[in-house]
Amino acid sequence: MRTRTLRFGLYADEQGLAWVRGLVDEAVGAREARLVDVTVAHTFPASGMTTTDVYDHLAEQWGWENPGQSHGAREAVELRVRLACSLRTWRAVRKTVIRELCPEGAAPHTCRVPWAAA
Repeated sequence: MRTRTLRFGLYADEQGLAWVRGLVDEAVGAREARLVDVTVAHTFPASGMTTTDVYDHLAEQWGWENPGQSHGAREAVELRVRLACSLRTWRAVRKTVIRELCPEGAAPHTCRVPWAAA
């Protein structure tokens, strides 16, 4: 098995990060994958850019979906999850996490944590 990385841009506070981390843990636990490392990043070392620069649209999305509410302690971060697994398993875990981040439904809705899959 190779080590593969999942990357998710998030606009979240500590509670939101914990919720997303729980989704990842569940998706990994349901498959033949081993969680190697989880990092919450604020910068991109190769470019010097910050996660705020790259994922600024997520803060805007949150503002549109929650008009008049305070952003509180939310910030744009990148959740990096390293897994030891096959490519097929990596794809299945990624698909499951994305589906759970903002379940589709017939009615208009907002995502609990604005996100972008990188």
